[in-house]
Amino acid sequence: MTEQADKYRQAAEQMNRLADLDEEEEQVKDSIEEQLDTELKSIFSNSYVMSEHEEITKLSSTFNINASDARKKLASFPNEYIVQEHTIPDLVRKMRKARRALKGEHRTRMSKAIDTMIDAYTEHLNKCITSITWLNDYEVPLKKMRYNEKDLSKLHKMKSAELRRETIDALCKYWEAELEQSGMPYNQKYSELHKTMSSAKKDFRNVIGKITDQSLTKSKRERKQDFIIKMVCENPGINASAIHERMPTDLHNSSSPNSISKAIKKLDITSVKGSYYKVPSMIKKNIWAYTAAFIDSDGYITLDRNMNPRVGLVATGERGKAFMQEMHKSLGFGRMHLDQKSPQATRLINRLNFYSQDDVSKLLKNCLPHFRLKKGNAELLLELIRMKKSYKKADWYKGRCDEIFKLMKWENHKDHVGFDWLKEGIYLDDIQKYKDNCKMSVMDSLENIGTIVKSSTPYLREKKKLGDKEVEHIISTTKKILESKPEKIDEEGQKIFKELKLADMMYESGQNYNYAIGRMQKYIKHYIEKYGNIRL
Repeated sequence: MTEQADKYRQAAEQMNRLADLDEEEEQVKDSIEEQLDTELKSIFSNSYVMSEHEEITKLSSTFNINASDARKKLASFPNEYIVQEHTIPDLVRKMRKARRALKGEHRTRMSKAIDTMIDAYTEHLNKCITSITWLNDYEVPLKKMRYNEKDLSKLHKMKSAELRRETIDALCKYWEAELEQSGMPYNQKYSELHKTMSSAKKDFRNVIGKITDQSLTKSKRERKQDFIIKMVCENPGINASAIHERMPTDLHNSSSPNSISKAIKKLDITSVKGSYYKVPSMIKKNIWAYTAAFIDSDGYITLDRNMNPRVGLVATGERGKAFMQEMHKSLGFGRMHLDQKSPQATRLINRLNFYSQDDVSKLLKNCLPHFRLKKGNAELLLELIRMKKSYKKADWYKGRCDEIFKLMKWENHKDHVGFDWLKEGIYLDDIQKYKDNCKMSVMDSLENIGTIVKSSTPYLREKKKLGDKEVEHIISTTKKILESKPEKIDEEGQKIFKELKLADMMYESGQNYNYAIGRMQKYIKHYIEKYGNIRL
C-alpha cells in the first residue's frame, strides 16, 4: 500500500512540475516571440519586396550572424491545428450537424463549444498570417481574401521575389479599390471598383495556385521521424524494435530497428541502455527555465555548516537518469551521480550536483528570474558567494554569514510544522531583521555597480567605425532628441521618433546593443536631414 501511495505521490509531483513547465514555457515563448516580432518588423517594415535569400542576407548583415542562424530567425509556420485527428473546419462541421438533434440547454452548450472552437482557430490563423514575414505590412487586405490554412502555408513557402510581388500587387489592388469605394454612394464608379476588387481576389487565388500541393506534403523520411517521436512520447522507455513493430506498413517495409536507432540520434531523443525518452523541448529552448522548475520541485539549494554552497537535482529510475544526462549535457557543468541506491530500497536515484562557487553562481544567476519556490534560497547563496570572494575581511562578514545560515534554515523548513527552531538558535521574530540586513546594496555601492555601458564593441569599431567617444555621443544625442520631441509632427517625424525610442529601449535593456547603436546613428542622420542641427 505504501509503495502504491509513493507512486501516486510521485505522479502528482510530476504533474505539478509539468504544469509549471508548460506555463513557464508559454511565458518564455511569448517574450521571445514578442521581441523577435519587434526586431523583424523594424528590419523589414516599409522595405522593398525581397526573396527569401535576400531576407536571410539582410538578417545576416544586420545581426552579424551566418546564414543558418539568420534562417532560424525567420518565423516558422505553426503546426497544423488538429484535434483528435480532425481539422478544426471538419470538427466544427460535425459539431453543427450534431447540434441539430439537440434542444434546450444541451444545444446552448454545443453552440458555446462551437464558438470557442472557432475563436481558437481564428487565433491560430492569425498566428499563421503573422509568421509570413513579407506580408506583415499587408495583413489588412490579406484578411479580406478567401483562404484556408493550406493557402497560408503556401504563402509561407513562397521564396521567389516575383511570386511575392504578384501577391502583394493583388492585395494592393484590392486595398486601393476598397479605400476609394469607402463612403461612396452606389453608382457606376462604385460598380467598377467592386469589379476591380473581385478581379484582385481572383488574381490572389491564381498566385496561390502556382504553389503545388506537393510542396506541402511531408516526405517519407519526415513521416518516419514524426512517428518515432510520437511513439517515444506516448511510450517512454520504448526500444527500436518495438517502434518498428508498431509502424504502418509502408514505413515498416522501408525501415529496420537499426535504421530507427540511427534516425533517433538526429532527433531530440535521449537513449539510456537502448531505451528511448523524449525530454521536454524546454530543455533545448530555455535550459535555465527548465532547470529552475526542476530545482523548485525535485531539487535543493542549501549550504553546510562550513558555509559551503550546495545545489542539486534529484530524479529516480531510467527516465530520471535520461533527464539528468540531458540536462548535464545542455548545461555543460556540474557533477553527475547515477544509479545510487535508495535508503528505502526503491528505484535507483540519479543526481546532478553543483559544488564549486563558480558553478553555483553561474547556475543561480541564470535561473533566478525563473524560480517560483526557491528564489529566496538562491538569493541568499548568491549573496554569500559574493561575500566570500571579496569581503571576507569586512567587519560585518562573520555576522552576516551567521544570519544567512539561519535564513537558509528558515527558507528550507518554513513549511515544516513543528520544526524546532530554538534547537537551531533561530528566533522567528528576528527573520525580517535578517532579511532587511542584506549586504547586496552595500557591495553594489562599494563596486559602483548599476551604470549602463556606453562604450564601443569590436563589431561597432570594425563595421561602423565607431569608437567609445562616438558611441557615447550617439547615445546622449538620442536622449536629447527624445526629450525635445515636439507636440505636433508629421508622419515622417513620427517614424523617426518611434525608431529612436525603440533603439533607446533596446539599449537600456542591454539586448541587441550593436543593433541599437546602429539604429540610433541611422535615425539621428534622418533627424538632422529633416530638422537641421541638434541643439545640445
